[in-house]
Amino acid sequence: MMTKNVILFFLLLPGWTVATYGQKTEVDALVNAYYTKNNFNGTVLIARKGKIDYVTYVGLANREDSVTYSPKSRFHIFSITKTFTATLIMQLYEQGKIHLDSSIATYYPEYKGEAAKKATIRNLLTYSSGRENKDVQTIAEAYNTTIWPLDSFITRYCSDRLITTPGTTFHYNNGDFILLGKIIERLYGESYQEILRKKILIPLKMLDTDYLHHDDVVPHIDRAYFHQDTTPITFSRPTNYYIDNYFSAGAMYSTPKDLLLFDRALFHYTLLKKETVQLMLTSYKHLGDVGLGFWVYPKKIGQHDYIVAERQGYGYGHHSNWVHLVDQDITLILLSNTNTVDLNKMRWEVLSAYLKAKLRAIK
Repeated sequence: MMTKNVILFFLLLPGWTVATYGQKTEVDALVNAYYTKNNFNGTVLIARKGKIDYVTYVGLANREDSVTYSPKSRFHIFSITKTFTATLIMQLYEQGKIHLDSSIATYYPEYKGEAAKKATIRNLLTYSSGRENKDVQTIAEAYNTTIWPLDSFITRYCSDRLITTPGTTFHYNNGDFILLGKIIERLYGESYQEILRKKILIPLKMLDTDYLHHDDVVPHIDRAYFHQDTTPITFSRPTNYYIDNYFSAGAMYSTPKDLLLFDRALFHYTLLKKETVQLMLTSYKHLGDVGLGFWVYPKKIGQHDYIVAERQGYGYGHHSNWVHLVDQDITLILLSNTNTVDLNKMRWEVLSAYLKAKLRAIK
């Protein structure tokens, strides 16, 4: 007779699912509803204390060739890349090679933007450098038309005037984290990709995660699609873009299980010291609850309150959503390749279903 702790492995068309018996029914019903009614395509992973309780893959990773999602699938994660960049900065912080309240110019003296001697590393980590975000204002030119050498990109799109006093105003952008990537390269004297591999990916054995170039041939990587508001539902491919230009702000791919390895290393303090992670999880209320690499805030899910650390990513139809309930050591990872579902809404529904079943199992 099976107990609640037995892991069931089974094929659930149209995707693969692994679930703990106690939580399967609630979460499966919700995910399947999102698939059948809202055309969710992608993966859902839930883990507790670093161990997988539930993971499923549904829908199509490649519509042209009818390739379904599976445990082999690799996903574009876009801005979740920023948390890897923040972690590399905090490793340098622990080594005493960088100070969060030192200026950009301290570590990147060639930088010509007005923020050079006025904005700090902490400001960059919290999107509060005060720079004019020209890359966001001219996004098609910055990211879609050509591959820019990093220094040219920074000069053209990340070196404009200040429009607010550094540290006072939150303005989400890529440029602050591109500057952080450049600083990481200068301090190590190596490429961001090599540093990322040496300091995070190889030590954690994240074998299905890497930095992506537009011309890389990566087995099992998904493609993204835009949903057209028609009946029946139709999809189109996004226009051309160069992932290389997103650099340390968005140029990575991964899998849910690899991201769980990263999650576990951070929240179990094997990549960074506990006090360093706590510093990352200190939110700045006047900057919209942003921390260093995460957003951190209290959240009511169901009938209970939790402390949430979360990070999202989006680009050209690819969506990524990573939530960690800090006080419960519960992790949710949602990855998708269409814009048919609002993952910011879906994540709370999935967690509510999982937590409800978990509490019922305890009772």
